[in-house]
Amino acid sequence: MRILLPIFIAFGSLFALSDDYNAGKVLYFEKGCNGCHGTKAEGMTNYPALANRAKGFLAYKLRRFRSEISDKQIQEMMIPFAKGLSDKEIDQLTTFLNEYVDEQTERYDIEFTTEGDGGS
Repeated sequence: MRILLPIFIAFGSLFALSDDYNAGKVLYFEKGCNGCHGTKAEGMTNYPALANRAKGFLAYKLRRFRSEISDKQIQEMMIPFAKGLSDKEIDQLTTFLNEYVDEQTERYDIEFTTEGDGGS
């Protein structure tokens, strides 16, 4: 029994992480994070990449934004997004971002062929 207990605990924590990951993924799109940070959290123009960043750093920044504190003027736009986040939601979002996995396996349709004169 002593041998099985750590195994059950390990599997239980894996399932809990996947629940937080999925909940964080839903929150990421519901809260509109993808509008600035990209659908893959890869960052866009002036907005930083968030995928696979340190969970503690992301949580620290979100909590500061929630408290209406920003380091730069451009970061002030994050305050309304973070204002209504609970600690649980911050944990879920940061789990998703920290453990982000790109689920898209095929990037291009290699079977695509054009026919005719291109549609003119």
